[in-house]
Amino acid sequence: MSAEPPTDSRRWLIRGGEIRFGRLPLLMGILNVTPDSFSDGGEHASVDAAVAHGLRLVEDGADILDIGGESTRPNSEPVSEAEELRRVVPVIRELARHTSAPISIDTTKAAVAQAALEAGAAIVNDISGLTFEPAIIDVCRTMEAGVVCMHIQGTPQTMQINPQYDDVVRDIRGWLSDRIAALKAAGIASERIVLDPGIGFGKTPEHNISLLSNVAALQSLGSPILIGHSRKRFIGKLLGRKVDERNFGTVGISIALAQQHVEILRIHDVRAVRDSLLAWDAVASRIQFRR
Repeated sequence: MSAEPPTDSRRWLIRGGEIRFGRLPLLMGILNVTPDSFSDGGEHASVDAAVAHGLRLVEDGADILDIGGESTRPNSEPVSEAEELRRVVPVIRELARHTSAPISIDTTKAAVAQAALEAGAAIVNDISGLTFEPAIIDVCRTMEAGVVCMHIQGTPQTMQINPQYDDVVRDIRGWLSDRIAALKAAGIASERIVLDPGIGFGKTPEHNISLLSNVAALQSLGSPILIGHSRKRFIGKLLGRKVDERNFGTVGISIALAQQHVEILRIHDVRAVRDSLLAWDAVASRIQFRR
């Protein structure tokens, strides 16, 4: 049987409360209120459609909702602060009224993070590891938000132009370690920090597979780990599938990550991953391996 999950990072402090981790990964449901996200751009652009989809994700088993108002796919165009606020704040406000599931704001902008937290969000998920706008660190500290610190090489406009590493696992582990130190020095408690290696953000398919198969190296930093692999391009390269045909590949990788005791998976198709993990665990938890 696989090793027991780690016991030194079993909770995550977020604004207004905490999240407890168990034997299976928690699922962060993806809700993009954008016209141009790589998988579901434009599907939930109105407030009513976005709120309905968010509530459906919770019904399907999402433990956390991640709301994004700016696409960060490769070569995406940045949007203004005002436009991002217009997209996300009404959705967060309405969802906070209708569900107790913690809400995460996917942004790199300090003003958007501030407004989202005031509207009812509890977590800031920053693809830049809180580096694009350092003022976002002050927002997270003063608002006592949970933080997802993600690695990216470059920007969404440049990240897939020949990404290179000496050793992708070692290099990203070192970068994340430095970010933990910087955030703690800025007054953010370690119990508020979750780490994300940034699958697909300045990585080749081989880089992604290396990271996904070496999660223990990242877990050794002591923080919970979040992985966002859902429907991404490397799955298409691996299986030869278009975006709308990558759910089975997403499920397979989700099970491999559950075996490594990853704490959070960021997912589009919550029901498929939830059911697959429950079925896998029902069998895997009873398997007795004999020499």
